[in-house]
Amino acid sequence: MRAFSFLLVLVLAAVTACGSVGKGTEPEAGPAGERATPSARGETFESDVELARELTEAYWKQTFSAAGLTYRPVAAFTAYQGENGPDCGGQPSVPNNAFYCPVGHFIAYDEGWMNDLYERMGDGSVYVIIPHEFGHAVQAQLNTAFRLSIEQELQADCYAGGTLGALVKGGALQTEPGDEDELLLNLAAAGDPTDDWLRPDAHGTAGQRQELFVKGYNQGTSAC
Repeated sequence: MRAFSFLLVLVLAAVTACGSVGKGTEPEAGPAGERATPSARGETFESDVELARELTEAYWKQTFSAAGLTYRPVAAFTAYQGENGPDCGGQPSVPNNAFYCPVGHFIAYDEGWMNDLYERMGDGSVYVIIPHEFGHAVQAQLNTAFRLSIEQELQADCYAGGTLGALVKGGALQTEPGDEDELLLNLAAAGDPTDDWLRPDAHGTAGQRQELFVKGYNQGTSAC
């Protein structure tokens, strides 16, 4: 079974090397040198995708309920191939992408692209991308306002980290040794090449994305 790496000490050290330091205390997820991995259900790409969706929505349902709110599950969770994805408010989907569409309240992902990341970089890609997109679904439900795209994207990274941290601490994801830099590689690969906050499609540099993800993991989604 592929291992979803989650060696937070290494993540923090690498983020520091990038010039961005994750704040907060180290999580109580297990001894350093261990990683979080899905249960035995997550042994294939398809089962990892479904497990990531299931656990992420269960986390947000519980979190909303604790705040006296009602979480609304996404209307659809759709896989597509290349240019054959669903439209979002009249805008066509694009290859090599995953997105949340507020018009229709659904998440869609290019299955071939994400499977390729899974094969090349490990199943950490699934457990970063899917919680990130659910983070956007949460933003929509909370009517969160942003001045810049990058603010929205970095908060979604923080939500993804907070979700995974809660799942590890709650025992839904378990720790085992190995593949310690897998998560870091996935976050770095998704980073922008430059720190241009005004770009309409800005998501944040590798260091910025790592920093916000680690913040969420350490401090929980309430800190995002």
